[in-house]
Amino acid sequence: MRKNHRISFIAIFILEFFFHSQAPATSWASDADQQIAMIQKAYENIKDLKGSFVQRSVIKDLDKTETYKGEFFIKPPLKMKWVYKGKTAQDMTINNDTVLIYKKGDNQAYKSKFDRHTYGQTPVALLGGFGNIKDEFIASGKGDSIILKPKKQMGNVTSIIVRTSEEGFPIRSFVINDSYSNVVEIVISDVKINTGLKDSLFSLSLPKEVNVFEQ
Repeated sequence: MRKNHRISFIAIFILEFFFHSQAPATSWASDADQQIAMIQKAYENIKDLKGSFVQRSVIKDLDKTETYKGEFFIKPPLKMKWVYKGKTAQDMTINNDTVLIYKKGDNQAYKSKFDRHTYGQTPVALLGGFGNIKDEFIASGKGDSIILKPKKQMGNVTSIIVRTSEEGFPIRSFVINDSYSNVVEIVISDVKINTGLKDSLFSLSLPKEVNVFEQ
């Protein structure tokens, strides 16, 4: 998977994951139980979700930090769109069983099927209820953070830290660590729920001049 594709998939995984999470196991630390329960309660009546994000990717081998900004839109059970703006402008859309990455600057798009067979035990495979916190992660809590460590190999991901907020929307940021010491941090803001997102927002149609590559 290309680097920019991988970054996009990690970004969209996090928020959608909580739409499908089951109740935490009783053996988990009480801090984690409380934080996860708070998030799940907030999601009970959510029909759609949108907001802004800033994504910072620290690439260890290159001693480089890249920053991306944009907007996200989510409509369960499996409609999502992440719009990256600026020099790396691209749209990532998932509509049921199809993934479309539209790289505007290159006038190219990449289309593929979305299923566990294709993506394996990666974070994107948990989208749409393929997994749940209890089965996929060992969870612990400390202060305003939930630390999730995969029970089985999940790509190169070693841990995901969810930072919560007691005011407004209950999630404020995520930190994804991998086995190469790379770090991806996603901070969300201006979150709005139940604004009536239309299905047409998640359309997979493209301008005629765009070259589409099936993967």
